[in-house]
Amino acid sequence: MKALVIGGGGREHALCWKLKKSPSVEHVWCAPGNDGIAQDAECLPVPVNDIAGILALARKLRPDITVVGPEEPLVLGLSDELSRNGFHSIGPSRAAAQLEGSKVFAKQFMDRHGIPTPRIYGVYDDLAKAETALETIPLPVVIKADGPCAGKGVLVTGSLLEAQHFVRRLMGQKEFGAAGGTVLLEEALEGVELSFIVLSDGQNLMPMVPARDHKRVFDDDRGPNTGGMGAYSADGMLSTDLAAEILEKVVRPTLDGIARESSLFVGFLYSGLMLTPKGPQVLEYNCRMGDPECQAIVARMDFDFGEALQAAAQGHLEGFSAHWNPAASVCVVLTSGGYPGAYHTGKRISGLHEAEKAGDVVVFHSATKAADGSFVTAGGRVLGVTAAAGDLRSAAARAYAAAGRIRFDDMHYRKDIAYK
Repeated sequence: MKALVIGGGGREHALCWKLKKSPSVEHVWCAPGNDGIAQDAECLPVPVNDIAGILALARKLRPDITVVGPEEPLVLGLSDELSRNGFHSIGPSRAAAQLEGSKVFAKQFMDRHGIPTPRIYGVYDDLAKAETALETIPLPVVIKADGPCAGKGVLVTGSLLEAQHFVRRLMGQKEFGAAGGTVLLEEALEGVELSFIVLSDGQNLMPMVPARDHKRVFDDDRGPNTGGMGAYSADGMLSTDLAAEILEKVVRPTLDGIARESSLFVGFLYSGLMLTPKGPQVLEYNCRMGDPECQAIVARMDFDFGEALQAAAQGHLEGFSAHWNPAASVCVVLTSGGYPGAYHTGKRISGLHEAEKAGDVVVFHSATKAADGSFVTAGGRVLGVTAAAGDLRSAAARAYAAAGRIRFDDMHYRKDIAYK
């Protein structure tokens, strides 16, 4: 088959890389992709938010499957347009994508369907009222922008001053535009976070191996939230009983609820969970693979990824059997200095070939540009150094050894991914 991947970051590079390795896949396109992704797919310069342009591209290429990587085109209704024109896609409808597109919608949805989630203190679209509310609710508190902010629209803090400053950034300074115009104030939970992702054909589902993301920019979970500084996956992260509980109390009620309210959910459903003494609680939904969880997950796949995606798109996932490498994987994200704040680009990257000389190491390109036979940085999150091994400690050591061979000016990465 022929596959079209929408997006241009590290997650999309991982998807293209795995599809290229799939025996069932003859050709892979990526729109818009990046110069690093071009090593594994034919890249075409169509922006992810150009729905008409992507539809025209699909009409020209006639892909058998279109995999939507980021949330923006899903929220804009890309899957609806592809379906209306006879194309199979991996990604839910615009209505279903509200689970990620609006934190308020997601919270109200969970309340309607009895899905466990932290208590909400209030929803505010007025800055003064939000600041006043912060003075009356217990700390620590979770503050969330209603709309998607590339992973940077959430703050967990026990400081009133920090909370007020964050709300002013969202609502007063409009740092994330309309996405931060409405905020939610939510109970802060204690526990361990987990990314639980399933592939769904609308009725049947196939769980991915569990993964855990690291959002904060500095070691020991310090500093501001980012789009993700690294992730890992390993056997033993999730017991059989807990996996069954998550499926029963979170995943199936979510898929059934969306089916009753709007449409069948076809694609990746990501439940961001807090594992508490009272059981799993849903912190957020994503309607696509996580980034960088995707990089860690594909490194453990031991099946034809293209066949799995086609089965999901055609509603036949119940007949597909997935096999996973019984091992571990770690993805360490290398960023430009200053990220998630201001940073400079155009820094020459060295050591990429040396990093991949070790076995079971892949360097996924998030934001790079080809220049004079090499690559330069082209964004905040630049590379995702991903390694697999027989156990978590060995996978982390292999990933960090590879990351240590890569250099660019002001390069930053966390030194504690998977070490907890």
